[in-house]
Amino acid sequence: MYMLIIEDEEKAVEQLKKGLAQANVFTDVAYEGLQGLALTEKKDYDLIILDVMLPDISGFDVVKKLRGDGITTPILMLTACDAVSDRVKGLQLGADDYLIKPFAFSELLARIQVILRRGQDTKCDLLRVADLEVNFLSHSASRDGTRLDLTKKEFALLSLLIRRSGEALTRIRIAERIWNLGLDGNLKIVDVKMGNLRAKVDDPFDKKLIHTVRGVGYVLEDRKNQ
Repeated sequence: MYMLIIEDEEKAVEQLKKGLAQANVFTDVAYEGLQGLALTEKKDYDLIILDVMLPDISGFDVVKKLRGDGITTPILMLTACDAVSDRVKGLQLGADDYLIKPFAFSELLARIQVILRRGQDTKCDLLRVADLEVNFLSHSASRDGTRLDLTKKEFALLSLLIRRSGEALTRIRIAERIWNLGLDGNLKIVDVKMGNLRAKVDDPFDKKLIHTVRGVGYVLEDRKNQ
């Protein structure tokens, strides 16, 4: 198992590496947020341990960038701040769990186990709906064998839809996950970007897979009677 530690305190890094090594976990380390993001582009990790306070960009920015790029690797955030608002912000941006410093290493391991166990049933490197295929390892998508030329945001949007195939997603939920917009955000961007995605995923093909759910939002599903 491979994990990425993004933490700028060397003492904390050494303690994490030592403890994880005893649990047969191999680790890479980044001491800055941008360095951590660069590592995620080169290697797929089973989990990311991410500090909030980093010298260049914050852990919140790292989470936002990863999720915006469609990277679904589980993230456990660490922070010395126990403010509820910070924990809520991290979770809303896409972190899977939050641990306040100082913490017992046994609790860290327990939380890691829960996160990984939770993801075992849902994590998949390749998902298909009808003739649509999304490959999360290569960050690519295709229909009927034809590769789709998607932007990072379009891939993130398609990733969200296919992981929730058959589930109607509200515009608010989509905006929160892809653009970090809340209730006061301009939700028109969802309709605009969904239109761009449909133009690539659906327009060239007879069968349509992305459907509007009136009064709710959007759903990706294979409607057999279409």
